[in-house]
Amino acid sequence: MTIRGFTIDGFLIALVLVVIAAIAFPGPGESGGVLHMDLIATYGVAVIFFLYGLTLAPERMHAGIRHWRVHIAVQLCTFVLFPIVVLTLGTPFKSFIPEEVWIGFFFLAALPSTVSSSVAMTSLARGNVPVAIFNATLSSLIGVFATPLLMAWFLSASGVGMALLPVIGKIVLLVLLPIIVGQIARHWLYAWATRHIKSIRLADRAIILAIVYNSFADSIAEGVWAGHDVSLIASIIVGVIALFFIIYGLMLIPCRLMGLNRADTIACLFCASKKSLATGVPMAKLMFSGSPALGLIIAPIMLYHFFQLLIVSVIANKAGRRAEAEAATA
Repeated sequence: MTIRGFTIDGFLIALVLVVIAAIAFPGPGESGGVLHMDLIATYGVAVIFFLYGLTLAPERMHAGIRHWRVHIAVQLCTFVLFPIVVLTLGTPFKSFIPEEVWIGFFFLAALPSTVSSSVAMTSLARGNVPVAIFNATLSSLIGVFATPLLMAWFLSASGVGMALLPVIGKIVLLVLLPIIVGQIARHWLYAWATRHIKSIRLADRAIILAIVYNSFADSIAEGVWAGHDVSLIASIIVGVIALFFIIYGLMLIPCRLMGLNRADTIACLFCASKKSLATGVPMAKLMFSGSPALGLIIAPIMLYHFFQLLIVSVIANKAGRRAEAEAATA
């Protein structure tokens, strides 16, 4: 959907509708409900990562591999700076929000960068697309192990605890193995996947929506949201927007210190400031399976995803128009 040149991602609209559906009709979507969304969500995780492996093109990373300074900056931001910022600035406020939301904010900080939107926005802003492809893909692969390790440390330090070995086992079985199988299947299915890339993306997003519906339906059916009102959502929105701009602002410092050119700076900023909902929702399902508060835990990443796309779309459009104007006058 496009309004006066500004494109609204249909997936964002679908996310909002799914949450509304869970609020209005939680019964069919809850675990054990008539739609069996819990089964779709559980086994759909493997399908998501198989499709990711199937569409992952290693050859597209080669062009950006030489920009090692950008790669180090992006990965350190994704898995080190984000958690530090959340812990440093969020700790004084954690007593004002439910524990599950606080866990959700750190889970957001521990997630890898998003792939498709980082690349798309970098392209729109006339940035270094090969660098964006390399960093977003590398981040997703690192996140398979870095995200659960960071969460295990955080939950242990918070006195909650998480059985790390079973979670790692699930992730290897339902995340890493499907990615490997998908990569192997590329030898036979590459042409088919290329022809049906839109259908593959649609299937991927449909499974994510099923997980979100199931998570919120379970949370509502268990009364997890009963003691909370709109002020909690408003607090999360303020938190995720502030987090985005803090990270974006901080990453300008290494970009300038390293003397990156305009194209590399755009790729660095866009990849470093973004987090992956497509990875976050399935991994949350694996790590917090059985928790009725899963809807609260994934709320920060859902809202961060919405506002990161909104904000970066504006930045990318302005940067792209500026680049076109400069090229026209050169």
